[in-house]
Amino acid sequence: MFENLSDRLQNVMHKIKGYGKITEENISDMMREIRLSLLEADVNYKVVKEFTNTVKEKALGEEVNKSLSPGEAFVKIVKDELTELLGGESAPLTIDKNPTITMLVGLQGSGKTTTIGKLANHLRKKHKKKPLLVACDIYRPAAIDQLIQIGKELGIEVYSEGKIDPTQIVTNALNHAKENNYDYILIDTAGRLHIDETLMDELKNIVEISHPHEVLLVIDAMMGQDAINVITGFNDALPLTGVILTKLDGDTRGGVALSVRHLTNIPIKFIGISEKLDGLVEFHPDRMASRILGMGDILSLVEKVESEIDEKEAMQAAKKMAKGKFDLEDFLTQLNQIKKLGPLENILKMLPGAKKMGLNNVNIDPKRMSHIEAIILSMTPEERKDPSILKASRKERIAKGSGTTVTEVNQLLKQFEEMKKMMKMMSNNNFKLPF
Repeated sequence: MFENLSDRLQNVMHKIKGYGKITEENISDMMREIRLSLLEADVNYKVVKEFTNTVKEKALGEEVNKSLSPGEAFVKIVKDELTELLGGESAPLTIDKNPTITMLVGLQGSGKTTTIGKLANHLRKKHKKKPLLVACDIYRPAAIDQLIQIGKELGIEVYSEGKIDPTQIVTNALNHAKENNYDYILIDTAGRLHIDETLMDELKNIVEISHPHEVLLVIDAMMGQDAINVITGFNDALPLTGVILTKLDGDTRGGVALSVRHLTNIPIKFIGISEKLDGLVEFHPDRMASRILGMGDILSLVEKVESEIDEKEAMQAAKKMAKGKFDLEDFLTQLNQIKKLGPLENILKMLPGAKKMGLNNVNIDPKRMSHIEAIILSMTPEERKDPSILKASRKERIAKGSGTTVTEVNQLLKQFEEMKKMMKMMSNNNFKLPF
């Protein structure tokens, strides 16, 4: 997401850092590049104009001129204003009511039904909630079946009564939730190809009956600037509390994310970053601004690691590495832990300076990871603990059992030994581990 915009803005920031002095002339050149970058990313032209005027005004201010590093001061101004453009402060989801009721609305094709499953998964994993999904899209063919299937995949109950009046479904679902101690209710509503009076009347009736704490509009980020009209249309009829932008992992320029808050005053609460049911993340304006400008997103990376990685296992592995006792069994365990984090390319992009280090274009073949796993699984426990016993005949057996070649087996063993040596060197050079 924001890849082209990010590349262009990072180039501008790199240039400005080299300037010993900020002048109206060099700032005008930089602002021209920033303006074009934002317009090409499909950011609303009014938003672009206001943003560039504010940045230019602050960059030519007394504070920057007196700064020891005017270039760094300019970068800070751009980051702060970009954060403000994206919404300033994060807008957390309401989670403390019992039960909390959240209603998802949107046009057909926005990814609403999948998103409600992702949101339920997020609430259960991060906030330890017991969510109930309520199927109220009685018009779109197979919408109820789709939600039931998502519920099965996640192990989350879906309340459905088929194609009866949605307001009756909601009333009965609320009673069901109370009787069965559900603390978070997520209502999946019907969409249309466009906003119409019938749709809005039905949604208003559901709001009146359920009194939701959150009414979230699901928007396809690939809609571009049309999304602003859709948000305005829904907000005129419903008490919207936030927006979820889907498909930001697709071929989208991302401009809508930079225009939504400024033009509608509705905060972005979540963004969809993959089709998987864990592909929904909270939206943090400051972190997104940092990522766009190539400053990384360490906080999100830490949160992801903390939520997916078993801390006890990681500590044990680190201690073994430091003592040189790390074997292939441990390596396999760590490999499985890393896989939980998702594609490694996405993780590397969160690191500060990823572009400078050439990490933003790294392509890690998942098949290679699978081959490594297959090779280790084809070894006996004894071989994993002591790879030195692996002679030619054993290697041939392992290669055959894993569907690889002896060359690939040798490559893995060589890389593993080099990794162990590196860990030993770090330990000998008084590299202190945090335990």
